[in-house]
Amino acid sequence: MVDQHPFFAYLSRMRYINRWGLMRNTFQENIQEHSHMVAVLAHALAVIRRDVFGREADPGLAAAAALYHDAPEILTGDLPTPIKYYDPEIRDAYKKVEDFSAGKLLAMLPEQLRPAFSPLLREDYDRDTRALVKAADKLSAHIKCLEELKAGNSEFQQAARQTLDALKGYHLAEVDYFLEHFLPAFGLTLDEMGRE
Repeated sequence: MVDQHPFFAYLSRMRYINRWGLMRNTFQENIQEHSHMVAVLAHALAVIRRDVFGREADPGLAAAAALYHDAPEILTGDLPTPIKYYDPEIRDAYKKVEDFSAGKLLAMLPEQLRPAFSPLLREDYDRDTRALVKAADKLSAHIKCLEELKAGNSEFQQAARQTLDALKGYHLAEVDYFLEHFLPAFGLTLDEMGRE
């Protein structure tokens, strides 16, 4: 009998885990959709770093790392940010839970594949890539806030301010470049984008 491994079947369940659980949403966002957007943004930030600023970056690694950055939440669920980062003790305990979850997911792969997926699930890659993925994650959250505000949902006003302040606080040239050159389009209607 052929060994069967549920790793990818588990990953497909990311679509059942909604984000922003404490907020009233005009549209739900699950961690699968979020991870895709973070991958797009992390790839873009890495390309900007490499091609605009002439610094070393691996867009492929950034995109792959972003795709898997929330995968452990398949088993843990999405803990709201105000709780997850309430204090260092809770943050560290949740990090242990996520690491345990990553280990459980890795065990669902054939042994030969685990070394390729382990760095992605455990966020065990270079510091620069980690910084780009973190910035892309925050950028995705900010874009979600802008989309909610555009839909008339004032519940996201404070989150929009906080995420923008965090993005500016990273002091990353590629993030600033994205904010200046690409973020304004998220406030446009489809017709307005077509006229650009």
